[in-house]
Amino acid sequence: MYYQAYHPIDVVNGPGTRCTLFVSGCEHQCKGCYNQNTWRLDSGHTFTQALEDKIISDLTDQRIKRQGLSLSGGDPLHPHNLLAVLSLVERVKRECPDKDIWCWTGYTYEQLSSEQQAVVQHLDVLVDGKFEQTMKSPQLAWRGSSNQRVITLSSSAET
Repeated sequence: MYYQAYHPIDVVNGPGTRCTLFVSGCEHQCKGCYNQNTWRLDSGHTFTQALEDKIISDLTDQRIKRQGLSLSGGDPLHPHNLLAVLSLVERVKRECPDKDIWCWTGYTYEQLSSEQQAVVQHLDVLVDGKFEQTMKSPQLAWRGSSNQRVITLSSSAET
């Protein structure tokens, strides 16, 4: 898997202070996407064990308390990204059980394959659906267009 950016301190992509990973690869290619540089699967940097270790270290850093991890892109649920993302979310849930995980995808919940569902079962919140420029609204919390849904998957999620 490749990624475009990792922000160890982020207050924009989900509630509270978070770690945010922007993965590469998106087949939706929504008109008006603000992250077009993430569309190619091989753009950016190689996701490594060292970066995964850093994410865990950042999530457990007591100097700057993080509420959780946000996965965006690109599309974390792109078939090419699933193995690495699954490994990461499983590890976060195992080693950082008090942290929540948010994920943005262009797929709708109903479209998800069994492999994508394997990732989703470890998430607390899924923001689903393609960005639709004609439905864009800056007033929406955590999403860019009104067709997208913020789906709470666990009772511990704060939305």
